[in-house]
Amino acid sequence: MSLTTLDARTALVAIDLQNGITAMPTQPYTGPEVVARTAELADAFRARNLPVVLVRVSFAADGGDVVPGRTERQARGLAFPEGWDVIVDELSGHPGDIRVTKHNWSAFHGTDLDVQLRRRGITQIVLTGVATSIGVESTARDAYAHGYHVALATDAMADADAEAHANSVERIFPRLGESGTTAEVLELLAKTHAA
Repeated sequence: MSLTTLDARTALVAIDLQNGITAMPTQPYTGPEVVARTAELADAFRARNLPVVLVRVSFAADGGDVVPGRTERQARGLAFPEGWDVIVDELSGHPGDIRVTKHNWSAFHGTDLDVQLRRRGITQIVLTGVATSIGVESTARDAYAHGYHVALATDAMADADAEAHANSVERIFPRLGESGTTAEVLELLAKTHAA
């Protein structure tokens, strides 16, 4: 389904656009491409007094808040370099932005994101970020389950695996919301929200 409308109270939610994640190799777009497109969207949302939410993933130094449980790819024992969890400069420096720190894949689980959005009357979110099949998809699933309209700027997201990205975009996202390019979101925003 292509993007048809943006609600009067729509927020941009950018997932994990932080130093350590955007520096990793991603497909089909690079981290800098995803950041540049998200920054363009963020500027347009801010110009219209619509919320911009910057989500980062971070963990305590001792790893005590890493999700427990046995998986084939354990997260425990990973060492993160200094500053890996800092939001990229291109999106930082706007005191009105909402900041959310998550310790799970979804930006909704264990955070105040839902409260932050509901108290502002938000009914729709536009999602961007890395990785498409993990943080973005998990957040999209939870947003849908919470009753938000979900829009996905598919050229403002990327994944370590091209097949995983394609699976999310082609098979999962059409069941959760409407997708469009950054240009399409910007065009619709210009038509529906005066700057």
